[in-house]
Amino acid sequence: MLDYARNIIYVGKAKNLKNRVRQYFQGGSKNAKTESLVSRIDDFEYIVTNSELEALILENNLIKLHKPYYNILLKDDKTYPYIKIDTKSDFPSIEVVRKIKKTGRYFGPYMLGISASAILELIHEVFPVRSCLNSISKTKSKPCLEYHLGRCVSPCSGKISLEQYKEMIDEIIIFLSGENKKIKLLIEDKLKNAVQKELFELAIRYRDFLKLIDKIERKQSVNIPFDVNADVFSYVSNGVYGTINQMVVRGGKLSGSINYGVNEIGESEEIIGSFVMQHYEYNPIIATEIYLQNNLSFIKDLEEYLSKKVGKKISVLNPKRGVKRDILEMSINNAKEYLEKNVTQIQNKNAMTLGAAERLSELLGIKGVLKRIECFDISNISGVNKVSSMVVFINGEPERKQYRMFRIKTVDGSNDYASMRETILRRIMEYKKGEEDSFREKPNLVIVDGGKGQISSVVDILDNEGIPLIGLAERNEEIFLPYNSNPIILSKDDLALKLCQRIRDEAHRFAINYHRKLHSNKMLESEIKKIAGIGDIKAKALYNHFKTYDKIASASYKELIEVKEIGEKDAKSILNHFTQFKDEQ
Repeated sequence: MLDYARNIIYVGKAKNLKNRVRQYFQGGSKNAKTESLVSRIDDFEYIVTNSELEALILENNLIKLHKPYYNILLKDDKTYPYIKIDTKSDFPSIEVVRKIKKTGRYFGPYMLGISASAILELIHEVFPVRSCLNSISKTKSKPCLEYHLGRCVSPCSGKISLEQYKEMIDEIIIFLSGENKKIKLLIEDKLKNAVQKELFELAIRYRDFLKLIDKIERKQSVNIPFDVNADVFSYVSNGVYGTINQMVVRGGKLSGSINYGVNEIGESEEIIGSFVMQHYEYNPIIATEIYLQNNLSFIKDLEEYLSKKVGKKISVLNPKRGVKRDILEMSINNAKEYLEKNVTQIQNKNAMTLGAAERLSELLGIKGVLKRIECFDISNISGVNKVSSMVVFINGEPERKQYRMFRIKTVDGSNDYASMRETILRRIMEYKKGEEDSFREKPNLVIVDGGKGQISSVVDILDNEGIPLIGLAERNEEIFLPYNSNPIILSKDDLALKLCQRIRDEAHRFAINYHRKLHSNKMLESEIKKIAGIGDIKAKALYNHFKTYDKIASASYKELIEVKEIGEKDAKSILNHFTQFKDEQ
């Protein structure tokens, strides 16, 4: 579905396109979001596929590519942590990861108050497995500090056999699979010993570990009478807002549950299907079974797609009776409870994001949706290190991966108008190149930090591209439009104004932070260049290697000569400089 500006505002699929589209235009009550969608539809485009599976994959790809305003959209940074054991190695290390590869054994995801890092720390407290990721060679090396601290059995120096190490890994796997008794007893003994020896800080550490184990046990309190690894998805709606619940069952025990408040259009089958596809785009498939509340018409296609994706058989089920149905009912009840208790929160979030964007488009007389808003800000101190920031909001929320900075190249002195003009010109040039994701899409609205002067400096450029422009003057929080001397003055509580302020403040913060970084780099290089024999190139190399002045000042001779541009003579000169400086202090 497209709006008048040819923006893709919704992507869906249907066996019978005519019936599917008719639903949107027939009479009857619709939620506010569906009514908003229908009011903005200007045209349709459709693609015929050979199967429902192809349609399912295509729909997911188009949503991911175009981020339509009215589709449910998961962000790729909403992934959960997992604990990985590198089973490919003879002496596996254990680490926390968010991306899953084909090799290794994974446990998780860890969500809602269960910290994967804390569990890893607990494992290292009880089991002295190695924490480094270095490969172990046949040539034995000296034990490292971790060995001397009792936190590693040092397989790299031959202190433990392969069989003994494997026994320890097997015990860790048992713990991560849900058996907590043995590790709990070990920590309780450590706590008693620490208290007897009056090592109270250590005792507090052990007490916190026991609290973590108790929390894990409470999460796992629901036992399923068979060994199952399942992901469970359900959706409930009150006709206006909805909640998707995801429940995780591992080794026959409930290990996590999380709710997502959504304001979505379409049938529950559509919503669940789209959510599951996007979820597994960003999160690994560890479960062997997936339970869905709906008996999706494309359930076998979904099963085939997910099985191919992970390289093993995945069963997608709509349980009707028995224990599996009980698990699904538990998920549905969790979603209902969350929706009842948090409907105001869901409503407020929608009002602050999509609702605020719609309100702003109405105020400005923009017919299309404000899916992508970009804001630009200039930062400089007395014309030095001039930079400008570009922040991007998609559907009323920050899309930080698409933020970009520009170092001003053509402007002398503190000329903010000229700097803004250079920035916008370069932004449009990047759009026309179409090479980088951040610039590939044209914004639906540009906000500049400032009033009439800032607007007049760039309005001709954006007019040529058909991009709406406003300025937000910080002094009185007035919205200025091109070719209009009178600003729009909104109530301080107006959600459209609050959205503009959030975007402007984010651009300001981003520009200031980058400017400070550049300024500190210059200051650092200036200080380092006071050292005999150190010029621009060597100063920059030292900074790029060590990052901070303090690290350079405390670096050893060996660490200094590791820097490519620093020779033995330079290293001695740097050491002498900082030794004299400390003596003077």
